[in-house]
Amino acid sequence: MSQQPPRRHGTRKPYRRPQKDPVRILAFEALRAVDERDAYANLVLPPLLRKARDRGDLDSRDAALATELVYGSLRRQGTYDAILARCVDRPLREVDPPVLDVLTLGAHQLLGTRIPPHAAVSATVELARVVLGDGRAKFVNAVLRKVAADDLDGWLARVAPEYDEDPEEHLGIVHAHPRWVVSALWDALGGGRAGIEELLAADNERPEVTLVARPGRATAEELLAAAGQDGAVPGRWSPYAVRLAEGGEPGALDAVREGRAGVQDEGSQLVALALANAPLDGPDRAWLDGCAGPGGKAALLGALAAQRGAALLASEKQPHRARLVARALAGNPGPYAVIAADGTRPAWRPGAFDRVLVDVPCTGLGALRRRPEARWRRRPEDLDGFAPLQRELLRQALAAVRVGGVVGYATCSPHPAETRAVVEDVLKGRGGPAAAAQWVDARPLLPGVPALGDGPDVQLWPHLHGTDAMYLALLRRTA
Repeated sequence: MSQQPPRRHGTRKPYRRPQKDPVRILAFEALRAVDERDAYANLVLPPLLRKARDRGDLDSRDAALATELVYGSLRRQGTYDAILARCVDRPLREVDPPVLDVLTLGAHQLLGTRIPPHAAVSATVELARVVLGDGRAKFVNAVLRKVAADDLDGWLARVAPEYDEDPEEHLGIVHAHPRWVVSALWDALGGGRAGIEELLAADNERPEVTLVARPGRATAEELLAAAGQDGAVPGRWSPYAVRLAEGGEPGALDAVREGRAGVQDEGSQLVALALANAPLDGPDRAWLDGCAGPGGKAALLGALAAQRGAALLASEKQPHRARLVARALAGNPGPYAVIAADGTRPAWRPGAFDRVLVDVPCTGLGALRRRPEARWRRRPEDLDGFAPLQRELLRQALAAVRVGGVVGYATCSPHPAETRAVVEDVLKGRGGPAAAAQWVDARPLLPGVPALGDGPDVQLWPHLHGTDAMYLALLRRTA
């Protein structure tokens, strides 16, 4: 009977190929797209998920985990950077971006989910072996074992300064916002510590999917009946809004597939409704959406206009976004037109419209729940870049509306430099339609919505209203 030769001391174990985890590979690909192409996760992730489902790589539970890994990693990137900086033996800027993305995914699994620590480290190291190679996977393993030595609260106590020493830096690290954003939001909100902490915490919550039933084409009751088994509930403020339970799929509803309903935050619905319901002096036949892309507000305005026999002109500067507007308006029962035009160089005659909306380009600080990467991408100097455009768009909107008509100035930012300061500066301008415009109190046009401030403009907030932080000012041209 033959014997197996004894194993020599130091013989290496057979090489084991890394296990490919479709969930974490997909999450890594999404983070790389956000980093390399300045893409937005809410645009990158859905097609990645669809392709993975079509291949049979993911079920609904896997898709939910991939979504959490992507959005959670992006939301808390600044906090995780501060923690990882304590665990890496070099400045983070010297760590290759793909390696840093893997480390961030691992940190989020360890500190922001219920995944057991050993499983979080093991799965992330396997991911590193697949996408980075075995050598850098060892580095990832060493760093994540240091991260796993404490929980999130313990790490925050170590990396964040005391609140009394530096309130803004403390809040920025604890709630994962850049310091300048904390300062700007605090200035806009006012008040003490409790309010700003509630706002920053709300920015880190995953927002509900909210639908809009386009008037005359669908009803909220129809959407509730169609999605009722998934836990859909009516909106808080808009009569056309329906909120889906977590995991609800809008594309599964006939009304959404047919364009009779769409996905739209309730704050955006309220802006369109307030403009549509503002009292006019004179006729109500011609409406303009001067910054219409990607089309959500235009579709709602178009449906409301059609019910009154009014026509909507939807204008968008970027041709590809103008095509999105046309798609959103397709099937609208009333007269409408979509054009690709620059709102600062109008393609229409002055005084041609009864109602005008300009939802101007901005920093997007009011939609950080939906675009968490924006908080790390934006810089304070971006405010200066948007300011001239915002003012000129409002000036041209006031020129486009007739005497007695109403202009709505809206933006998805609560930053004072993008909201009331813009309106006040334009109204102080010498000559032209802006010199003959007056504020309209917008608060009565948002019935039932609390905490709207002293007016006449309104600012919505995630923590108070469950919406994006939309701003709206209404102005009537008087002469």
